[in-house]
Amino acid sequence: MEQIEVFDDLYQFNTYHEQINLSFNQYLLLGAEPMLIHTGNSAHVIELLPKLKGILGTQPLVYIFVSHFEGDECGGLEFIMKYFPQAKIICSEVTARQLQGFGFKYLTLIKKPGDVFETADYNLKFIGYPSEMHLWEGLLALENSRGLLFSSDLFIRMGKLDEAIVSSIWEEEVQVITPSQIPSPTAIKALQQELLGQSVNYIIPGHGPVLKV
Repeated sequence: MEQIEVFDDLYQFNTYHEQINLSFNQYLLLGAEPMLIHTGNSAHVIELLPKLKGILGTQPLVYIFVSHFEGDECGGLEFIMKYFPQAKIICSEVTARQLQGFGFKYLTLIKKPGDVFETADYNLKFIGYPSEMHLWEGLLALENSRGLLFSSDLFIRMGKLDEAIVSSIWEEEVQVITPSQIPSPTAIKALQQELLGQSVNYIIPGHGPVLKV
């Protein structure tokens, strides 16, 4: 697992899986109330934990954002919570029910599309994300003050991470969301319209490099 300082207050943790030619990212957003974006799966989290401790020191992890219910987004949640039991899980109502169904009884802060979550250091707006093949209600998170879009499984790049940040064009990225990511033409169109109405400067994806747009 590679640790990358994307910005002064944002770290990326990247693991490349050669057999599927895809990298997996988790992020730590710092401030007075640090937030982990995704836990990685049960293997990723073992490498992730000491890196989190090394960056946080004595500071607690306050929030964990789970964009949707899938192994690489929340598979390491139980392990993380053993060391940061006070952390609150931020997720959609559907994701909260799925976590409860698998026996996770942690404090969750349920957010809906359009909700805003503000701390002293960052301001997140949540965008509805019909995730994966079942179109489960997930969430994307846009950090409004700098235009950082935590985009989950959208806007991914295959292959090994060669550069931490690469340039792209926002409108082109939005237009090429595929049915394999969201298997509903109606849902794709609605999400594209929603995204194009946002002010995005960087795409912070679940897979591949950060995209400067």
